[in-house]
Amino acid sequence: MNWFVAPDYWLSRLVFQRALAAVYLIAFLTAVTQFRALIGERGLLPVPRYVARMPFRTAPSVFHFRYSDRFFAGWSWAGCAVSVALLAGVDSLVPLWAGMLLWLVPWALYLSIVNVGQTWYAFGWESLLLEVGFLAVFLGNGTVAPPIVVLFLLRWILFRVEFGAGLIKMRGDICWRKLTCLYYHHETQPMPGPLSWFFHHLPKPLHRVEVAANHVTQLIVPVLLFTPQPIATAAAALMIATQLWLVLSGNFSWLNWITIVLALSAVRFPTTAPPVAGPPLWYEVVVLAVGAGLLALSYQPVRNMVSRRQIMNRSFDPLHLVNTYGAFGSVSTTRYEVVIEGTTDDVPHEESGWREYEFKGKPGDPRRWPRQFAPYHLRLDWLMWFAALSPAYAAPWFGSLVEHLLENDRATLRLLRRSPFPADTPPRYVRARLYRYRYTTWRELRETGACWDRTYVAEFMPPTRLAATVVGAR
Repeated sequence: MNWFVAPDYWLSRLVFQRALAAVYLIAFLTAVTQFRALIGERGLLPVPRYVARMPFRTAPSVFHFRYSDRFFAGWSWAGCAVSVALLAGVDSLVPLWAGMLLWLVPWALYLSIVNVGQTWYAFGWESLLLEVGFLAVFLGNGTVAPPIVVLFLLRWILFRVEFGAGLIKMRGDICWRKLTCLYYHHETQPMPGPLSWFFHHLPKPLHRVEVAANHVTQLIVPVLLFTPQPIATAAAALMIATQLWLVLSGNFSWLNWITIVLALSAVRFPTTAPPVAGPPLWYEVVVLAVGAGLLALSYQPVRNMVSRRQIMNRSFDPLHLVNTYGAFGSVSTTRYEVVIEGTTDDVPHEESGWREYEFKGKPGDPRRWPRQFAPYHLRLDWLMWFAALSPAYAAPWFGSLVEHLLENDRATLRLLRRSPFPADTPPRYVRARLYRYRYTTWRELRETGACWDRTYVAEFMPPTRLAATVVGAR
């Protein structure tokens, strides 16, 4: 029936689905490579300990019924395999119902991971991937034209992502209203990228233009998604351009990329749709029922979005079907970093040979230039940024991290760029110190080759040995 489908969006659907499969693949690869150290049986926050106190109805996951590191690895590799199949277009080679089931698999696999991931998975892009991935199940394949209802709901997600982020900025830090937040943001963001230093040193008037343009893109342009074409395509294109600017300026996991994927679903590409049969009645009924259910679940996120006490990045149901989003309601003006060091001395003192652990993404050695890791997500590096902001935030896992470093735990060391100690010679003591980091000036960069300058602030954790691993904080 013509009212149900939008044949002109068949290429938009194809591009959207392949791009979404790529994001799924990155998410599952991130899980495979990091889970042992973070949530494995001997991880910093083990899954078995978590599911023992968390009811299934609160966080539904297959790992409530069985957990082992081998099983989790197999589960994650299965997600990688299905993602590759979807990226290759296997869903277009099977009947409609089979294609829908194929898209349901990665959503169910990743839901089980997120719901036991604890603080390591407490990011808005995890819920966003699940919400978008669930809708992708009902978008159909090459046997039918894309349903208008699902295309609308994808725009509804994109609207909430952008408009919610815009509102939380206007209600949050005053620097957003003064257009001055980018005086600091590129320097204090969780994980700078290789170009962040240069973005920080752009002229301040240009930073103000950036903030003003961000407000336009997040508070005005999203409304245009629901206007006729080609205005909706132009609005989506502006959002894509803004997200690509953010990709260049920092490492935000796959947040920018999943937003770009969403925007692609609103772009109508100038092409002729291939002839397809009308959608079967059962498909129409399922899509309409799901659409009605998701709109009903939107009540809480919309209520939150219009509230003066708006919160960001929250799921209102255990399946992450409809969520609220937002980022950087407040911007730090000063960057702090926790630097972890170890020594092999039997009696530690200030003159001991303290050697620094190097992380892959977070700032450490002032001379080491940041690398581009996004859309891959370095979970430990991100939470180390939060630890510097609030030691209490790191309390559940920082002591375990220190213990694993004192043991030279191989899984934990794989999360780091470099350990200063050989595998057979673990440190006797580990300590953590808090430093203030700032970008160097152009002159300092030329003279020293360092992109960062750091100043010691305080002790974050005193020298600690394995026999009495405790967490101390400033």
